[in-house]
Amino acid sequence: MALRISATNPEHPALLLDLPWQLPLEEWPEHHLVPLPRGISRHVVRYARAGAEVVAVKELAERPAVREFELLRDLDRLGIPAVDALAVVTGRTGPGGESLEPVLITRHLGGSMPYRSMFETTLRPATMHRLMDALAVLLVRLHLAGFAWGDCSLSNTLFRRDAGAYAAYLVDAETGELHARLSTGQREYDLDLARVNISGELLDLEASGALHPSVDPITFGTEICDRYSGLWQELTRTSVYPAGKYHYIDRRIRRLNDLGFDVAEMQIARSSSGDTVTFVPKVVDAGHHQRQLLRLAGLDAEENQARRLLNDLESWMATQEDYVPGDPLAARPEVLAHRWVRDVFRPTVRAVPRELRGSMDPAELYHELLEHRWYLSERAQHDIGLDTAVRDYITTVLPKARATPADPHDEDDPLPPRV
Repeated sequence: MALRISATNPEHPALLLDLPWQLPLEEWPEHHLVPLPRGISRHVVRYARAGAEVVAVKELAERPAVREFELLRDLDRLGIPAVDALAVVTGRTGPGGESLEPVLITRHLGGSMPYRSMFETTLRPATMHRLMDALAVLLVRLHLAGFAWGDCSLSNTLFRRDAGAYAAYLVDAETGELHARLSTGQREYDLDLARVNISGELLDLEASGALHPSVDPITFGTEICDRYSGLWQELTRTSVYPAGKYHYIDRRIRRLNDLGFDVAEMQIARSSSGDTVTFVPKVVDAGHHQRQLLRLAGLDAEENQARRLLNDLESWMATQEDYVPGDPLAARPEVLAHRWVRDVFRPTVRAVPRELRGSMDPAELYHELLEHRWYLSERAQHDIGLDTAVRDYITTVLPKARATPADPHDEDDPLPPRV
């Protein structure tokens, strides 16, 4: 059989031809390889350079290679975080004419790390919690798409940190199955496998001395079940909101925040019965919201204020006709954020007389107005709108704030100079 390269891009076969396919993967010369950390695998895996790209090459039988190739392409079409399938190479023969195993080629995920490499320096428990959250997000997204993983584990996952956000990517789809919809039993089976696999992997790390002494492997293995269950319930609970009842949407976002997740993307679908909202969660690191708000809108705020303002920005963007997440032809988030600052943020802040604002900066004031709107909307059981909230804030909140006497110790006991 002649060498055959089945690729997703017509340019890839020419780039891949330069690799030494006549040699078993274990014998590839060093000048073809890229020294990147590898996780544990049932198969021989190597990182190699193909033109300007770094690819992962995995040896396995032809049928599972082709099957995994197709599954990874399906996941890509569904927008699920997974490695990109580039090609399957079959018909390999050695120098003596002996048959060699086919290989599956995927694109190396830049900036990603296998979990064992991350534990080479002992991870703090707080970071481990975020990684488990990221894996729970991945598993929920896979299940929502109808994908039964069949072998969820840390070993079959790559983790990437980007601008304060943590994301988990599926790296091994060999045991997976794609269905129109998963049953409760299929989901629970995947979840139970994840619990057992993760506990076992953490026990191995504990035995090698690479696990933080305060971490209990069994407890951490169980944690993904708890995080998954709370996230699944919040994301799959069907709600249709009356048009314009944005405080209901705000309530859902707050519940996701309370679970420890942020809203990475939100879509509002219009129907005759109301608005149906879809959320995509993500896991973020400390200070992420400050950096994101400053980058998008040029506003500097404290972390909790920034999260609140970003939630409002995300809700507003989802209502704009020229915003379609993932569409390269749609308005970019930076453009929409500029419009939000111009048409929503600044007019709202300017509606509050300057002499009544006191020492509050614009970001803090807008945060206070959003909180007041939330409080009034919850009390009224309908969205009162931002204009009404501003008028009520001016007449009921600011007079009380101005009437509050200053702390008598402020002048007697000044703060020490900043060093």
